[in-house]
Amino acid sequence: MDKTEPSEHRAAAPPGRYSYEGLERVIHEKARLGILTSLMSHPAGLTFADLKELCGLTDGNLNRHLHALEEAQLVRTWKSNRHKRPQTLCQLTEEGKDRFVAYIASLEQVVADAAASLKAQSNRQRGVRKGFLPA
Repeated sequence: MDKTEPSEHRAAAPPGRYSYEGLERVIHEKARLGILTSLMSHPAGLTFADLKELCGLTDGNLNRHLHALEEAQLVRTWKSNRHKRPQTLCQLTEEGKDRFVAYIASLEQVVADAAASLKAQSNRQRGVRKGFLPA
């Protein structure tokens, strides 16, 4: 007889110390991080062309990443015409701003934890005799 509890009856395990729950996968991708950082720096928004240049992306890549960010409700876009040419304006949503700030706070924690670990390693190494080689 199996004595394990079904998964729906088990209590949720608390996240581990280094699980960094705030690092959202949708934000963490390099191009999306660049897009969100650019938009955070320009609260009024950016045109598709300006965003493409700032992030060093192709039209197709930027379009794909903007679509993913829109689905996650982090970014909104507007299409219009300016000087008889189509133009797309991109801007962070309020939710996008809040989630990006939370993401940055999680990244700061990653850096702080890594720095503390490196400092502890350095302190331990100073306590080792010269010429000692660990196995």
